[in-house]
This record gives sequence, C-alpha cells and structure tokens, in this order.
Amino acid sequence: QVQLVESGGGLVQPGGSLRLSCAASESGFSIYAMAWYRQAPGKQRELVAAVASGGTTNYHDSVKGRFTISRDNAKNTVYLQMDSLKPEDTAVYYCNADGFSSNYGKMGFWGQGTRVTVSS
Repeated sequence: QVQLVESGGGLVQPGGSLRLSCAASESGFSIYAMAWYRQAPGKQRELVAAVASGGTTNYHDSVKGRFTISRDNAKNTVYLQMDSLKPEDTAVYYCNADGFSSNYGKMGFWGQGTRVTVSS
C-alpha cells in the first residue's frame, strides 16, 4: 500500500500564497498519476489539479493561472503552489495517487487531508 503524507496547509490572507506537498512512500507500486482534490464544507470533493508521470497537467477552471502543480518523480512527491488565494479556495485539500503493482494491479490512494483557510 502507498501512504501519502501531506504538508503545507494553514491560514493565509486573501491574495496570499501557500505551497502544499505530498510525498508517497516507497511501496512496490509504480505511481503514474498524482493529483490534488479539495472539499469545502457542504460541498462535494472536486479535482483541483492533476499531473501525469510524463508531466501533463490539468486544472479546475477556477484555479487556472493561480495554482501550479508539479512533481518530482524521483521522490514520488507532488506539489501544489497556490498563489492569489481567495476565500473560496478554503477547503480541506487531499492528495491522490494512482499506482500499479504486479501483485495488486491498479489502485488509488488518498492522503489524510490538509486544511487551507483563506481569510482576513
């Protein structure tokens, strides 16, 4: 199994920046896609940004131009640089990874979540 350890959440004022990190443990799985999701109170979890192993990225329309997802394949780590934060970005952010192993096949994994609060 893959364990995902997130860090970097916190309280920030509107217009500020935060950087989230998520490291995947070594586990015998090949990680091929990593992503960040978020869930605001009373809302469904939504995809914020994703990056494939080859570097292809995609973003939710609401964060395009403000957030940047990147990954370090050697470290199995994904980052989310969040700039120009808005109060509506307030949510719990979850790291997600899709992996494959010869023993278990394709599986998806989730981190425990890190809270981001944008408020003055």
